[in-house]
Amino acid sequence: MRTPAEYNVFGQGYLGPIPFPVIYLVVLAVFFSFFLRKTVIGRRIYAIGGNEEAAAVSGIRVRRVKMVVYVLVGALAAFAGLTATARLGVAQSTSGIGYELDVVAAVIIGGASLSGGKGTILGAILGAAIMGVLRNGLVLLNVSAYWQQAVIGMVIITAIAADQWRQRNQ
Repeated sequence: MRTPAEYNVFGQGYLGPIPFPVIYLVVLAVFFSFFLRKTVIGRRIYAIGGNEEAAAVSGIRVRRVKMVVYVLVGALAAFAGLTATARLGVAQSTSGIGYELDVVAAVIIGGASLSGGKGTILGAILGAAIMGVLRNGLVLLNVSAYWQQAVIGMVIITAIAADQWRQRNQ
């Protein structure tokens, strides 16, 4: 189903030479960097990610903080879906299939720890940029989609191994 031209501006428009989705990225990155580092709830999110039981013992209402996180993630996923739909100019229920692996890889490459409690917004953005360059390079080299998934899987395994090695040496 095609979307109206007025709606497509949301994903295809420009502010000067800068596309709207880039502006959204910068605004959200700055906001959530501040939110995670400078607010009480942001610090509690890191605490729960580091050790949920210790956070609960220290008086943090874990269920409430998790609910806030799930609501924020849901709202951001909806915003991403709206932006992607406006960018592509078409609504398809299958347009986001396969992005899960790229997202996990981007966050791990960006320095987030699988054991939790570590990671930054900037790291996730840099990881996503690396994944975009990797994916684009594989497409330009005419690598089949199946091998692309295998390469990305190897990148994830390497990043996890590096994270585990880094944790052992600290």
